[in-house]
Amino acid sequence: MSQPASTGGEVAVIETKFGKMIVEFAEKEAPKTVANFKKLAKEGFYNGTTFHRVIPGFMIQGGDPNTKTDPLSARAGTGGPDYTVVAEIKLPHVRGSLATARLGDDANPSKASSGSQFFINVKNNDFLNGGYTVFGRVVKGVEVADQAVSQPRNARDNPNEPIRMDVKIVLRAEAGL
Repeated sequence: MSQPASTGGEVAVIETKFGKMIVEFAEKEAPKTVANFKKLAKEGFYNGTTFHRVIPGFMIQGGDPNTKTDPLSARAGTGGPDYTVVAEIKLPHVRGSLATARLGDDANPSKASSGSQFFINVKNNDFLNGGYTVFGRVVKGVEVADQAVSQPRNARDNPNEPIRMDVKIVLRAEAGL
């Protein structure tokens, strides 16, 4: 497995109170996942959602619409657009990679991806290789994920202070790349 090449003219800008992360997509390796993420971002689906799971030395997870109204709810991490995306498992889970969340193997033997929830690896997580779809990587601003993952959190790994995000899809040149 190799890292995705810089493809396409569009990137995602994920903005939080800690700054912006710019994400390059792996359109060749995960075309359906990338198309779904872009569609939701362009519709404003992610705007106002939070990173509802932060686990130091592992990852930050977000994209649950339930977190728009009650980010500290026990329901955080259970929502989505009521569909899944076919697994496109090809790339490794390295620091800065963007991947889809999903239900566990018992409930989801096909490893289908969540329709909206995603996570950003804050370190190399080789143990996830072959289990989850990686569909991009943070090419600028990975320190934002580092700040998010270091925030105080509750027993469900939910940050005590919500980390809201806005996500937009822009041309590479607009993002300064």
